[in-house]
Amino acid sequence: MGNLFCCVQVDQSTVAIKERFGRFDDVLEPGCHCLPWFLGSQLAGHLSLRLQQLDVRCETKTKDNVFVNVVASIQYRALADKASDAFYKLSNTRTQIQAYVFDVIRASVPKLNLDDVFEQKTEIAKAVEEELEKAMSAYGYEIVQTLIVDIEPDEHVKRAMNEINAAARLRVAANEKAEAEKILQIKRAEGEAESKYLSGLGIARQRQAIVDGLRDSVLGFSVNVPGTTAKDVMDMVLVTQYFDTMKEIGAASKSSAVFIPHGPGAVRDVATQIRDGLLQAAHQ
Repeated sequence: MGNLFCCVQVDQSTVAIKERFGRFDDVLEPGCHCLPWFLGSQLAGHLSLRLQQLDVRCETKTKDNVFVNVVASIQYRALADKASDAFYKLSNTRTQIQAYVFDVIRASVPKLNLDDVFEQKTEIAKAVEEELEKAMSAYGYEIVQTLIVDIEPDEHVKRAMNEINAAARLRVAANEKAEAEKILQIKRAEGEAESKYLSGLGIARQRQAIVDGLRDSVLGFSVNVPGTTAKDVMDMVLVTQYFDTMKEIGAASKSSAVFIPHGPGAVRDVATQIRDGLLQAAHQ
């Protein structure tokens, strides 16, 4: 019906290319236009001015001989003031952009190691954008944004990288665990040394108290009982200590029977043995 009345409609964000007798005549803006076909005017086609996106996957090799798939996202649009160039100069815009992306990525990535590719993906995207902007502006297209959205190394390489990372973390964990065990052993040794030191002090004080008590007992007994010598009192104290010891052994042992010499002369023998032992130890 529009062609019958020589009228055409151009939608928003779109321009139409008008030809006359097969030659470019004008760019029709959005709206309704008169197109007298009987005078040789015709509509060659439409051109969208909307922002378009093209995802390009490019396989290439890094400097350290690792194959990676680099995915670049190109956002572009046709310029209204260069609509005729965008319509006539390129037959397949997406293929042309893809070719330029392949060229830049395969020229940039082989100069970098794999780790540097991840770190410098912004620089790679900028290089792609500059090359596309310079090339596509001659064809009536504007490059709005270029992004490197993904870098995928080979599956075996990714597994190896994960294993290296895991091994490094395990090594750090082992070092930390060893340091913790070292500190624990040092603290335990310091505690044992302090405990033994305090135990030694306690034993020394105990022995000093025993000696002081025996001395006071001997001196007190000699004063209160005339005619006794220090030797007699010492023998009696030693015998008393001996029987107290036997009593404790009998109480602590599983058997309550303790066999000791019980004759009258045995007491003197016990005292002599204890005294001789003490004197021998003192002499040594």
